[in-house]
Amino acid sequence: MKPNKYLLFLLATVMGYGLVEYYRPKPIDWNPTYSNKDKIPFGTKVLFDLLPDIMNHHPVKSLRLPTYTHLSDSTLPVRSNYIFICQTLRFSDPDREKLLNYVQRGNTVFLSAYEFPDTLTHLLGFRAELKAPTLRDTTLGMNFTNPALKAVADYHFRHDDGRNFLVTTKTARMTVLGRNARNEPIFLKIRYGKGDFYIHNLPLALTNFYVLDSATADYGYKALSYLPPQPTYWDEYQKQGRFDENEQSLLRYILTQPPLTWAYYLTVVSLLLYLIFAGKRTQRVIPVIEPLRNTSLEFVKTVGQLYFQRADHGNLTQKKIQYFLAYVRDQFGLDTSRPDEEFKRALARKSGVSEPDVQALFRQIAFSQQQLMSEYDLLRLNELIENFYTTAKA
Repeated sequence: MKPNKYLLFLLATVMGYGLVEYYRPKPIDWNPTYSNKDKIPFGTKVLFDLLPDIMNHHPVKSLRLPTYTHLSDSTLPVRSNYIFICQTLRFSDPDREKLLNYVQRGNTVFLSAYEFPDTLTHLLGFRAELKAPTLRDTTLGMNFTNPALKAVADYHFRHDDGRNFLVTTKTARMTVLGRNARNEPIFLKIRYGKGDFYIHNLPLALTNFYVLDSATADYGYKALSYLPPQPTYWDEYQKQGRFDENEQSLLRYILTQPPLTWAYYLTVVSLLLYLIFAGKRTQRVIPVIEPLRNTSLEFVKTVGQLYFQRADHGNLTQKKIQYFLAYVRDQFGLDTSRPDEEFKRALARKSGVSEPDVQALFRQIAFSQQQLMSEYDLLRLNELIENFYTTAKA
């Protein structure tokens, strides 16, 4: 039987396309992973490999453990360094307390990120800020303040948009180690107990691309040279999670391979669709009539948690203030458009709340309407409002 030439052409086309896709060079991945296993431009494998030389050949260990778990180990050396390099730092309350105790005992922590947890920044006396998007400057120079480390010409990291900088809210026991061309701090040393925190706001400068670029090659070396030469721990938990390659289960491996991941999800969805439609064919639907219930309070709690988890403190603050003022108007018949001294005295008299407490509450409300709200400020406002509700109802 004579073969079909159109079918042969189709098979040849498919096979040719498959071979081209298989042997085609993979495009460069420019995603910032900050991982010490990645050789891509914005991984940190090169810096991690250089770290033993920077630490004068003291042991360097990569960790895939939560901070709390690692620092709970009773066999840790007397003095050591702990390095975190990532886009966004996240610490649970137990992690934060363990880290603070670790530094207080005389150890050293190096934190390089664009975003830091508010609970830690408030305690240490700094915060990370961003300029408006219109002020992007990819040619903004960076340099060290120490004359022994300061380069003749500023360092330029053109993949960074130049908007990030640090604001110091406490100057005691704090030293600025690096600034940008706008004279804003980007690198701080903060003394805490017997140890030190090093706060670095430009993690992109520590990636493979800039460590291998001759113009910026010594920047990462100089930044880490502030750490004392002693045993050093490098955190990968914030970037890669808990399990390393030797601990991978079959499912974890599937989820790390995009083709297998898609196949897995497609299989799961297909099984779910089969169960849904097959169930409708073989089982009569029995309607369940649930009594109506008031979900208003659950809705309010859900929305509040959503705003709080998204760190939308300003929006949540305004809604709490609006709800409180509506409560005052409804319960005490007072005009809240002009909260002057006479209004506050009247509110204290009608509600039974002491006048100093009313004054403190409205001072916080005025502050909240004029300032960029932090998590601490939101919690303070919430505490004062809840105290008012409790006292007024009593």
